[in-house]
Amino acid sequence: MRSGKMPFSGKTIMLLCIASFLAGSLFSNRIWTQPNSEMTTDLVIPTNSNHEKLRTISRTECDHKRKLAESNSGDIMGEVMKTNQAIQSLDKSISTLEMELAIARTRQTVSQKANENRVPNDSIPNKAFIVIGINTAFSSRKRRDSLRETWMPNGDKLRKLEEEKGIVIRFVIGRSAIPGGVLDRAIDSENAKYKDFLRLDHVEGYNELSTKTRLYFTKVVSIWDAEFYVKVDDDVHLNLGMLAGTLVKYKSKPRVYIGCMKSGPVLSQKGLKYHESEYWKFGEEGNKYFRHATGQIYAISRDLAAYISINSGILHRYANEDVSLGSWLIGLEVEHVDERSMCCGTPPDCEWKAKGGNMCVASFDWSCSGVCKSVDRMKDVHHSCGEGDAAVWNVPN
Repeated sequence: MRSGKMPFSGKTIMLLCIASFLAGSLFSNRIWTQPNSEMTTDLVIPTNSNHEKLRTISRTECDHKRKLAESNSGDIMGEVMKTNQAIQSLDKSISTLEMELAIARTRQTVSQKANENRVPNDSIPNKAFIVIGINTAFSSRKRRDSLRETWMPNGDKLRKLEEEKGIVIRFVIGRSAIPGGVLDRAIDSENAKYKDFLRLDHVEGYNELSTKTRLYFTKVVSIWDAEFYVKVDDDVHLNLGMLAGTLVKYKSKPRVYIGCMKSGPVLSQKGLKYHESEYWKFGEEGNKYFRHATGQIYAISRDLAAYISINSGILHRYANEDVSLGSWLIGLEVEHVDERSMCCGTPPDCEWKAKGGNMCVASFDWSCSGVCKSVDRMKDVHHSCGEGDAAVWNVPN
């Protein structure tokens, strides 16, 4: 210093400064790039193993949420089903109440006219088990006599059957085209003798059978409060005991329709006996009718007969009366009973069944829509296939 010279040259000092700067820079970079142990505790280093763990955790959470959603969905669907069932049950209850109310109103109305409609016989009960209407015509006197001589009681036996067993039997007929003419007088005379007719305010005619059926149920409901109402043709053999024994099984059913159920072809060709003028309503040509009971014999319960009576003015009538009846009931909550014992054949069919212990309710020939040559053969059919006069008295009513 005294000599005036510096211990280091300026160049040396410059180099030392540069070296110090570089050293400081290197040291600072190491400090920032080296992670602090305390800082890394909360950091997740995205390694391959951590990726797997994240995926596992995500799947677990998704599965849990999915199961929870499915569980909740099942509970919701269960509640929806219960609600729907409750609504359906309520609808049925309302329908039943509406039917009962309509029946009560009808009976209240017809009771006011009972004296006008009632057959003039004081022994006829208001309550009955079965009312049997035998469909007949002006020209069928011999057929009616054949029934009176076989399965149908007459005179005091007919009255006793009504009073003790609640089984009412009547021939059902309307009026002639000429009121008070010879045909009407003949029926009046026959009824005065046997007292077994039910007259309808209806002009008789084959093409009017559907109307006659509607009027029949309307009238019998107004006269008798029965469990069942039966329609049978006057060329069919009937076992009364078997009929009563069959129907008594269905007394607890509110709406039941019993007969031999069939589904015949819809005949569109004009000139045929069973031609259906409204064939187009049943689809293409060659289609069949809906299931309905064959017209020779069928039975319906009280509520269904009341329904027909209540709605008689708007019930459509097809060419065939059995089809018409089936159409009136097909849209209702009705139990259709296919009772094959109500359509047995004539001997030897019904005879073989009787010997085997399977007595028939009704017997007729399909080819004739009744007993073929019924006037001549009814006694033979009754002898071979009848159940005996005492059978009906052993049936509980």
